[in-house]
Amino acid sequence: MIHQQKYVKKLIKWFEMESAKPIGTPISPSTRLAVDDRSSSVEEKSFRGMIGPLLYLTASRPDIVFSVGLCAHFQSNPKETHLKVVKRILRYLKHTSDLALWYP
Repeated sequence: MIHQQKYVKKLIKWFEMESAKPIGTPISPSTRLAVDDRSSSVEEKSFRGMIGPLLYLTASRPDIVFSVGLCAHFQSNPKETHLKVVKRILRYLKHTSDLALWYP
């Protein structure tokens, strides 16, 4: 069995998302991310600091691969809307921290 429950809880605490409401899906089906988004920019270093641990987590969490990969495309010029999607992924992880890969 492979799980990252302790790592997920550490991420939730590290990014101060303990009080965030858990959510059932990592990304909304209606979400459309674009490079030329008109929302305000966010700091690249902090955005990359959130994407990096999530990319590491995709090794044991195939349910977040698509949404994390989608957000990773915007590391060079992240906007507020991109940050909201990353925070949604963290809320999803909070809700599903006990998921694991089981190999019989």
